Amino acid sequence: MKISATIITCNEERNLPRAIESLRCCDEILVVDSGSTDRTVEIAEKFGARVLEANWRGYAGQKNYASGQACYDWILSIDADEALSEDLEAEIWQLKKNGADCEAYTFPRLAQYLGKWIFYSGWYPDRKVRLFDRRKARWVGDYVHESVVSTGRVGHLQGNLLHYTCGSLSEHMKTMDRYTTLAAEEIVARKKPVGYRNMLLDPGWTFFKSYVLQRGFLDGIEGLAIAQMAALYTFLKYAKARFMTSGR
Repeated sequence: MKISATIITCNEERNLPRAIESLRCCDEILVVDSGSTDRTVEIAEKFGARVLEANWRGYAGQKNYASGQACYDWILSIDADEALSEDLEAEIWQLKKNGADCEAYTFPRLAQYLGKWIFYSGWYPDRKVRLFDRRKARWVGDYVHESVVSTGRVGHLQGNLLHYTCGSLSEHMKTMDRYTTLAAEEIVARKKPVGYRNMLLDPGWTFFKSYVLQRGFLDGIEGLAIAQMAALYTFLKYAKARFMTSGR
């Protein structure tokens, strides 16, 4: 069982070394870059990755392209701001030794936000399919929140995929602006009606769900920030969709 690791990048010089160094269990590391202007490509090659440059196809499209260009059928797909934990790496080594009994595997994803590991707020365990046989699985999702869909059996590994998210609120705001625009475009494309109720009530419900029902208060001040940002995200995606449909 040989595994190709794939990472899509654009200006990821800060995160990429950590991601690549965690992929010792893989037989190939493929980086697909879409126009980086920093040292991303140089760093990827320095750390032994094979680099391809390709025009942006959207998140799912870019990741499917990367899977198609890999040398091996088993794909381990991670983002540049992610890394395998030692426990997850050990599980994958064991899987390679014993052979796969499924066509895809999920991992729990543990996020670090503002320097703190987040165990509540609806962020954990946040299981994702990231290891899969490309003959039985592919990425789907035209705008945001892309995911892997497998036609075969799906197994579950226990080690954490580490996700190094925003290190500051400013960084979070910048990321949110990009993703809420994509989310709004998806709402418009699906012709989903957006009313004042969505902008007035849904943000409050989002905050309550994250901070109270999903126990974000146990994540401390970071949990409060997550809930507030989630509420703002909800408002912005609906407001942007509303303005897009009105032509303003």
